[in-house]
Amino acid sequence: MKKHSLQELEEFQRLHKGPLDSHLNNFTSMLLEQGYAESTVNLKTRLVTNFSKWLHQKGFGINDLDEKLIDKFIELQGIQKSVRRGNLAALRVLLKQLRDAGVTPSPTQVIDDSGLHRIEHGFAQYLSQERGLSQATLAYYIPLVRRFLSELFNTDSIQLHELRPTEVSRFILRYIPTVKRSTAKLMVTSLRAFFRYLRLRGEIVTDLAEFVPSVAAWRLSDIPKYLEPEQVEHLLESCDQSRSIGQRDYAVLLLLARLGLRAGEVAAMKLDDIDWEAGVLTIRGKGLREDRLPIPHDVGEALVKYLRYGRPYCSTRRVFVRAKAPYQGFSSSVAICNIVQRALLRSKLQPAHKGAHLLRHSLATHMLREGATLAEVGEILRHRLPNTTEIYTKVDMTSLRSLAQPWPGGEA
Repeated sequence: MKKHSLQELEEFQRLHKGPLDSHLNNFTSMLLEQGYAESTVNLKTRLVTNFSKWLHQKGFGINDLDEKLIDKFIELQGIQKSVRRGNLAALRVLLKQLRDAGVTPSPTQVIDDSGLHRIEHGFAQYLSQERGLSQATLAYYIPLVRRFLSELFNTDSIQLHELRPTEVSRFILRYIPTVKRSTAKLMVTSLRAFFRYLRLRGEIVTDLAEFVPSVAAWRLSDIPKYLEPEQVEHLLESCDQSRSIGQRDYAVLLLLARLGLRAGEVAAMKLDDIDWEAGVLTIRGKGLREDRLPIPHDVGEALVKYLRYGRPYCSTRRVFVRAKAPYQGFSSSVAICNIVQRALLRSKLQPAHKGAHLLRHSLATHMLREGATLAEVGEILRHRLPNTTEIYTKVDMTSLRSLAQPWPGGEA
């Protein structure tokens, strides 16, 4: 396919007038700033030019632009077999840019004034402002509470004072067999928090949190999954540091392996969190908590290498950004877990658990084997409660064997 230069594109734009003409330069500049190749910018700008021409032909102005018009144009492209992958996303980006600039009116927000929405909104505020829970945690809690209320009430008429312990128990017993144990445990946790909130607000008289049955899960029953130290090093060596993406992934894996960071903490890291003079990294963890950790020498070197040579030029303050345009920070911790999974695949390692927490567990296990105390491990992992760290005692089998007593009547 023939590639068009920006000069040819400008000539094309002059021949095809439309309501978007005066905004094309801003759109093109934004794409270039986000790191798109010139050939990709040409294709996206030509798409907008054709869209502008179509709007003019149909008699639509800039104030008429919305999602429905975009969908109608994309549908027409599909009929004409001229639709390309990414066309819809490109026009949605244009629409957002125009709305942010105040050129195109924002859509009229439909206000959800249902009883269910009001309850959810109040509970979410309580969790974030009074309990200090993150938005990621709220994204788990709120849908589960919504499901509970939706099954028991009409969403427009929720009578919280009518809730009874038997209804709560029946719902949990119906729900648990249909989901994984971890999801069931999350459901009972979210409901307990919800009922405590209702009691605090005076919406219910009985403390229903006491009647939420527990999910059968014995404390310390699971053994943390981990890699041996040589496997961790093999994982790190799998990153091709001659490439920018390899430099990024190597720095990410080092932060997980050396400091035991959580995936979300790595994804949220900002340039301002690194104090190069003091050699300290600020970690923004769970519950709006901030910790300052010393930067190990190899971690510092990996960060410097990535920031100098691997990180693309972009406006975001996030430390780690996408390897492909648009250059921006990761949208969630899932991207960090994907980096770990790809490294495991390259290293041909097949642990039972393949998420970013694998390296956190590996660090704790290695520390214990090297003689660290549980308190020291908990301090590095930044556990709030000492008993959170106790599960790691189960992986130090050598020390446990030395404490074991011979079975009565058995061999000495």
